[in-house]
Amino acid sequence: MKFVMTQAVCQEGLNILRPQADIYVADHQDPNTYLDEMQEADALIVRIAKCDGNTIKNSPNLKVIGRTGVGYDTVDVETATKLGIPVVITPGANNRSVAEHTVAMIFALSKNLMEAQEQMCKGNWEIRGAKKAFELEGKTVGILGLGAIGRETAKICKGCGMNIAAYDPFMTKEQVEAQGVVYYEDYMTLLQECDIVTIHIPLTEKTKDMITAKELSIMKPTALLINCSRGGIVNEADLVDALKNGVIAGAGTDVFCNEPPQIDDSLLHCPNLIVSPHSAAQTKEAVIKMATMCINGCLSVIRSEKWPYVADISVYDHPKWKEAKWAEV
Repeated sequence: MKFVMTQAVCQEGLNILRPQADIYVADHQDPNTYLDEMQEADALIVRIAKCDGNTIKNSPNLKVIGRTGVGYDTVDVETATKLGIPVVITPGANNRSVAEHTVAMIFALSKNLMEAQEQMCKGNWEIRGAKKAFELEGKTVGILGLGAIGRETAKICKGCGMNIAAYDPFMTKEQVEAQGVVYYEDYMTLLQECDIVTIHIPLTEKTKDMITAKELSIMKPTALLINCSRGGIVNEADLVDALKNGVIAGAGTDVFCNEPPQIDDSLLHCPNLIVSPHSAAQTKEAVIKMATMCINGCLSVIRSEKWPYVADISVYDHPKWKEAKWAEV
């Protein structure tokens, strides 16, 4: 069998695969540029890349697409599902890493660490009196999306003495409150009342530009906004304006509309902003878990087994899966 990878997975994932498959590593984000390699591919592993309908339709042997992560907005899942091709994802593999990264940004912003280091290295000792630092104990964190990563973030924040609120349209009031979290039916009210807002929802047509100038304007001027989910949920131009004009106190983002952003991107030159290169899930532990889970899932699908962790479970309604059995995981 043949596996094509947009970028190589870690050594632990390759070690599982090498004894049983030929591997082609493209080191390129767009499989349309190496469709010749896709002709015999049984599987495509998509990392920091995309897989559109044209790639899928021009890969006649393709049986499975793997995503080393939970988000799958860069994969044309609809086309894959129509053709009976499962898109394997890795839920749970990076929960802790992304949650820790989120909280690290909250701490760094609340203590004004980035500006303090930058100014001190320029000789400005008086930055210590900037009066931007504040304690987190007793502050309220509003979580948009109380899925696995949101819940892990809540757990860490609770341990720091913070209060937790959440908005999640897919959970009932009872389900949210069972987590020891204050339920918000309306996320606009959450934005108004919370000291820190952190985003843990997927990018969809409904969530695109969920946070714009309108939403930012109703947040507290002392509030922080963290996005370790997907670029495009927060309107970047509006965030730039809000930070430059003091509409909110600070922000942290691990994700961007265009990745990587250009060095002259205005978002990279904002005051009171911490950025990281979509690396929240790139801890050693998470990388290994995502790679091994993705590879094992793809191998199961190639063996004609129904792997449960896929982007759209309805793919198994396709006639090709009529007699298939569920994989043992």
